[in-house]
Amino acid sequence: MNEVKRHVVSADEAGMRLDRWFKLHFPQVTFAYLNKLTRTGQVRVGGARAKTNTRLEADQEIRVPPLAFDTRPADTPKADVKPLTPQERRLFDSMVLFQDRDIFVLNKPSGLAVQGGSKTHHHLDGLLMGLGAELGERPLLVHRLDRDTSGIIVIAKRRSIAAALGKLFATRAVKKTYWAVVKGVPSPAQGRIEVALIKAKGPDGDRMRASREGEEEDEQRAVTFYSVVGKAPPAAAWVSLKPVTGRQHQLRAHMAHIGTPIMGDEKYGGLDDMPDGMDRNLHLHARRIIFPHPREGTIDITAPLPEHMMKSFALFGFDASRFEEGEG
Repeated sequence: MNEVKRHVVSADEAGMRLDRWFKLHFPQVTFAYLNKLTRTGQVRVGGARAKTNTRLEADQEIRVPPLAFDTRPADTPKADVKPLTPQERRLFDSMVLFQDRDIFVLNKPSGLAVQGGSKTHHHLDGLLMGLGAELGERPLLVHRLDRDTSGIIVIAKRRSIAAALGKLFATRAVKKTYWAVVKGVPSPAQGRIEVALIKAKGPDGDRMRASREGEEEDEQRAVTFYSVVGKAPPAAAWVSLKPVTGRQHQLRAHMAHIGTPIMGDEKYGGLDDMPDGMDRNLHLHARRIIFPHPREGTIDITAPLPEHMMKSFALFGFDASRFEEGEG
């Protein structure tokens, strides 16, 4: 496992960006992790250094270094990997919306990080590590949600299923719908936001912003469709969001870009002048997901709203029961 791998670009992958190729073949590799690998020269294309947006050519060789998750102890559980505590098991079980022999579909609560960091020790990935000690193989994240975003997240119970789902996510065969409460009312009531994003620098380095002229090499194409479902002018609106791409903070940055940041969003202006009676949690929820099951059939799951959004819906008079997600 802990070896350099070499892959040859197939004819049907010609023209694909390197980051898209990685998402197809190594779905566990985040964009930030890939950026680090390319920046340090560990990933090479045709023997040369590459960038995440490098366009591939047929028959080129891609050098893939040993990846961090290849050697995670929970992938092959050992005695020092502890199973879930009763409290952790209750938390995990409370999130499960659906499971079969291949996947879990979870309803992640707002505030639970998906992966760990320098100051984050309690996270979903840690729960999966403990679960791996019980199951004999560590379940794997297929995609991600921000810490403060609630809602649906898909987990593969083994590596082969993660690879199959990674291909589905990379080819846009997965349909995702988010619900949000935003400040103000977007105009027009329906629209397409196609604004390329780039990671901000300096003190705002944990945020994404619209790219500017001359930054095309580093920008990430980002496309979101939105639709206003309910209005409480001038204070707020309930919107349905359907991302075409899956960039970091995409929905949050796009809604702020059009002047209607998501309520409770501390990074993009959503905490300013919030109405009395609203919780200050992020009002963004991964509501529904539809995708072909890797084995057969179709998965179509809807996650109930978190308590803080139900409270805000009641405050503004939004009636979630009248909006059937299949119609949106």
